[in-house]
Amino acid sequence: MEASQGTLPLNTCHVQKPLLIINRLHMLLHSTAIGFLFYYRVSFLFQNPENRGSHLLPWLLVFASEIILSFIWFLGQAYRWRPVSRRVFPERLPEDDKLPAVDVFICTADPIKEPTLEVMNTVLSSMALDYPREKLHVYLSDDGCSPMTLYGVRKAFEFARWWLPFCRRYKIKNRSPKAYFSSLEIDDSDFARSSVYMADKQKIKEKYEAFKEEIQTFQQDKAFSKDSTTVGDHSSVIEVMQENIIDDVDNVKMPLLVYVSREIKPLNPHHFKAGALNALLRVSAVMSNSPYILVLDCDMFCNDPTSARYAMCFHLDPKISSTLAFVQFPQKFHSISKNDIYDSQLRSLFTLQWQGMDGLKGPVLSGTGFYIKRVSLYGNHANEGMTHMLALKENFGSSNEFINSLTQNGTSVFLSGQNKLLEKSHLLVSCRYEIGTKWGQDVGFLYDSVVEDFFTGFILHCKGWTSVFCEPSRPQFLGTATTNLNDVLIQGTRWYSGLFENGISKFCPLIYGPLRMPVLQSLCFAELTYFPLYCLPLWCFATIPQLCLLNGIPLYPKVSDPYFIIFLFIFLSSLSKHLLEVFLTGGTLHKWINEQRIWMMKSTTCHLYGCLDALLKKIGIREASFLPTNKAEDDEQTRLYQFDKYDFRASNIFIVPMLTLLTINICCLVVGVYRVILVGNWGKMLIQIGLACFIITVNYPIIEGVVIRKDKGRISQSVAIHAILATMFLLAFYIQVLVNV
Repeated sequence: MEASQGTLPLNTCHVQKPLLIINRLHMLLHSTAIGFLFYYRVSFLFQNPENRGSHLLPWLLVFASEIILSFIWFLGQAYRWRPVSRRVFPERLPEDDKLPAVDVFICTADPIKEPTLEVMNTVLSSMALDYPREKLHVYLSDDGCSPMTLYGVRKAFEFARWWLPFCRRYKIKNRSPKAYFSSLEIDDSDFARSSVYMADKQKIKEKYEAFKEEIQTFQQDKAFSKDSTTVGDHSSVIEVMQENIIDDVDNVKMPLLVYVSREIKPLNPHHFKAGALNALLRVSAVMSNSPYILVLDCDMFCNDPTSARYAMCFHLDPKISSTLAFVQFPQKFHSISKNDIYDSQLRSLFTLQWQGMDGLKGPVLSGTGFYIKRVSLYGNHANEGMTHMLALKENFGSSNEFINSLTQNGTSVFLSGQNKLLEKSHLLVSCRYEIGTKWGQDVGFLYDSVVEDFFTGFILHCKGWTSVFCEPSRPQFLGTATTNLNDVLIQGTRWYSGLFENGISKFCPLIYGPLRMPVLQSLCFAELTYFPLYCLPLWCFATIPQLCLLNGIPLYPKVSDPYFIIFLFIFLSSLSKHLLEVFLTGGTLHKWINEQRIWMMKSTTCHLYGCLDALLKKIGIREASFLPTNKAEDDEQTRLYQFDKYDFRASNIFIVPMLTLLTINICCLVVGVYRVILVGNWGKMLIQIGLACFIITVNYPIIEGVVIRKDKGRISQSVAIHAILATMFLLAFYIQVLVNV
């Protein structure tokens, strides 16, 4: 298929030269300073043992931490080597009848944590994409097999008969009904002042309110309860909501909508989200078989209907289409507060790292908001041809219908023999279908990791596929961000466990990657997998230098030493570079402080637990687990978040370590300053005193949560007592070790 009627390109790519120059200059200066730091540390080891005294153990611990920090910093510079920005021209696409078809995959698993109404808004917004209706097919996977979700899909399809023509008639941009009718949504339609439009809008709003009430009524019905959500043990359910219903005015056809709940049995592994996506991949292959697939989280609604056309500007570009696996859009969120105290929008990830990877061979697959080429998920097996039917069945399973779809080249096969194919589809989602096949190993979304998106994207790049990052001015997708500390840290533990698990597997990016992709691309993947290792230097820097204050052990050069400038430069260089990147992406000083704060909180908790979880799974003590992030709204949590107040109603395994480390810093600072005043060695201990002050200042909200706040989100007295006991134990243990070594 030709990408354009003329010679004009469908997209352009521009290197951000000013940022590139700044980045490379900073790399040169910062790496030079790190070289001097290493020389200073190593030279200490060759001093006379009598001069080293009791300094050796804490010195080695701090040096090891500096090596780890420098290692992660070095990996992260690959993102900054060649940042690019892209521009697309959807008006240059072929006519609608020449556009390829698109399947939309949406996954849900729990109607409690993932409220049905929110999921249906995502379904409705994806059905209303600005794309030919006959070429758009929406599939909802429900691993909970909930009657609530199935009922919601049926009612959503009925409401879509009204909603889709309304959106098309008035060119509505935000096609999530909830967001559109929200008081926060600005009505910028060209028909905003039309009386006919206002009358139609009121009519649709009434129908939406009726739709909401039907779902809420069903949810409150005694027939629906948690017991009716048969998570972990249920047969397959597939229901197609396709009717040839045409709007009387606009002649708008309804896209195909399919509800899929795969069979799940306790003794058969279901592989979480990756397994659900693979089930949809098989079912859609025998129903619509679209060459491109949009994957969305159940709370990530379409904020702009043009995303499919934007993605096609890359997929139909003859210069890159042959190797292009997916187009990744950034994750944006509608529930973000002004200062985003939890960094829920992942600013650095989507405004820095993904753009940097885009300048290499493309970003990481990010779980949601991407358009992926179906054939890229089939590996090399789809090219074996029909003459190798046995080999194809060994790779793809026993379904003849699915095998036949491999040669259909994007042609829909569902319109003929619907009932027969629907029966065959149940085989494709049975819990034993994948046994003895390549699904999850070399075909489809890959298993063996709870971060299936990262792992799948990594292997695609290793196979020679590329990707692009597309960030239009208007967010194409908006989701619900986590707005309480407990969910943020639980979600982070799961992510970092999966990432670090990849880093210590045979698919380690530093070993497996360089032979199969550019070295800089490998470093980017490696930085993500080893990012959780920040927990080790953070725990060290939050304890060892402060404890050495008690005994007057200097770990850094004194103020008069020339190397003092080196340490000061590295510290200020890191902070100022981060501050510059925050400012360049529209952030503020307050935002910069919040990112520093949540980085410390995560590094001392979920980074550590993620690494431990990955190690335990590696040696077989733990099995992989996956808990959906809670998307249900809580008024009290939302209120605290909007007022920039941390909700410390989190598990003790998160709060106690943070409070313990802060207490250690406060105690050591007070005693250390008192000792320095008596002894008078300010010059030797200044860096250690400054480090303790920095940690205390950045984590002031924790002090506020214990001492000042009286609301429900404060830190309870029982947690504070546990932290004090832990502090006393650590102080006694560390001091004993430091004194005796």
